[in-house]
Order: sequence, then C-alpha cells, then structure tokens
Amino acid sequence: MMIETISKASGGEFQIRHFEPGALVPGIQYYDAVSSGSIDAAYGTPGFNVNKNNAYAFFASVPFGPGAGEYLAWMRYGGGEDMAREMYGKDNIRFNICGIAPPETSGWFRKEIKTLDDLKGLKMRFFGLGAKVMEKFGVSTQLLAAGDIYPALELGSIDATEFSMAVTDKGYGFYQVAKHNYFPGWHQQATINELLVNQGKYDALNDANKELLAAACDRATLYMFVKGEALQFDAIKFHQEKGVTVHRWSDEILAQFEAAWKEVIAAEIASNEDAKRIWASYSKFREDYSVWKDNGYLK
Repeated sequence: MMIETISKASGGEFQIRHFEPGALVPGIQYYDAVSSGSIDAAYGTPGFNVNKNNAYAFFASVPFGPGAGEYLAWMRYGGGEDMAREMYGKDNIRFNICGIAPPETSGWFRKEIKTLDDLKGLKMRFFGLGAKVMEKFGVSTQLLAAGDIYPALELGSIDATEFSMAVTDKGYGFYQVAKHNYFPGWHQQATINELLVNQGKYDALNDANKELLAAACDRATLYMFVKGEALQFDAIKFHQEKGVTVHRWSDEILAQFEAAWKEVIAAEIASNEDAKRIWASYSKFREDYSVWKDNGYLK
C-alpha cells in the first residue's frame, strides 16, 4: 500500500523497491543494516528491535494497553513519536509510524489451557513485553520471524505460538497444527508498524518527497487498521470450520496475566532509563485520556 501510493502520487518519480523478508538481511534483523546504510529502509515493528533496547517495545505494543485510537494519539500528540525518533536518531535512523493492527489473538495451542499451570514448560513464540509475562508462568519464549513460525510449530521446536490478527494467522496456516486459539490479545490490543529509513537517505529527499512518504505511511496506517477490523470475523469463522476451538480467557486468568504484567513493568522501568521515561509519558497520557474516554464513549 505505502509503496504503491508513493509511486502513483509521484507519477513514478519516487520509487521504493521492495524485497521479500530475508532477501537482504536475515529475518527481523534489519536495524543495523538501516543504521549503517547498507539498506535504505526497512518495514517492520519496533518490537523487533528489543535486542538493541528493550524500550523499543513500548512503541510497538503494551500489554493491557490502549486500542488503536488512544495509542496513536499518544504517539502522535502525547510525545511517543518524538521519543521514538530521538532514540532511533542516535543510530542514524528516521522512524515513521506506518501501520497499526487491531487486537491480536493471544495464542495458538495444541492442547486446551484449562489453568495457568498448563502453560508450564511450554516452548512458545511470543512477541514484545508480553513474552516476559508468559515467562512468569513457566513458558520458554522466543521471537521468531513470520516465515519461521509454522515450520517450528509443525516440527515441534515450539509447542505454541502467537503472531498476529486472526486473518493474518489464517494465511500462515497455524490452524492446521494447533486447534485451540485464545482471545483476547491482552498483550497486543493494538500493534504499531514502522518504516525505518537511513537518516542520510531521508535527509537527501526533497521536501515534497518527505511529505509524500509521511502521507503514504498515514494512509497505510488507516488502511491496515480498517481492513483488519473488517476481516477478522470471517477469519475466525474459517478457523472454526477447520476444527479450531476458539476460547476466551476467563476473567480470573486475565487478572493473573495483568498482575504478572505489573511485576514486569516495575522491573523494566527500574532497570532501563529509556523505559522509565517512556512509561511515565505513556501513563500520564492514559490518565489524562481517561477523562475523555470515560465521558465521551459508551461503556
């Protein structure tokens, strides 16, 4: 969507050449390549960059966090985007919000999870800050690139996985191996995608093309969210037709996940100054936003 928009709006004068994941750099390891300029740009999510600084996860998704509207409001008008650009800028990278997904599923399991004790000992692909929550319940987590998940699940290298929205998961065929799909995605109520551009390459663009890049990413963000909202129910129905049991975590289990999350975030902000200041900004915005949310929206 973003690349096509830029090409058409510029009359073909501004072109971005797309390569499939893994063609230029391994899997999700694009950060250093963009920083050094060995590739001009990369598309992904800030949660893929936690090996550089775990605070990047706050710009991707926050467990028990806001929906898309509130999240984007904090990023664009509450300081989140500014802090992200400051952090990436230290490594010669221009950060752009370039997509947001609606809630994800919270996992595909071979066996039904009746109690949290059933999680102990499982090997599971898990993303972002939510992985640290799962580890508190005895889950061994790892972050795999999209194309590596199904083979790992099929071969038994992992026992379970979460990845994305129901419609995206459908395309990867997880339903063929794991017949228990859990909701809600407490770990990713909304997930931001990023376009990272080498700062030198970005600076070399003229003002018109910089604006076009920003507009194309804004359009991609709208497109991703709205299309995601429109397609989920059909994907869930498809999975059910294929023999998948769709579960919703009980209120009691969600409360235990949230209690573990509070322990995780306390440790994160105690050990990482970037995480501490981002969390302070995020929390203050959510507190202020609640005045609007509680009064403006139906409960």
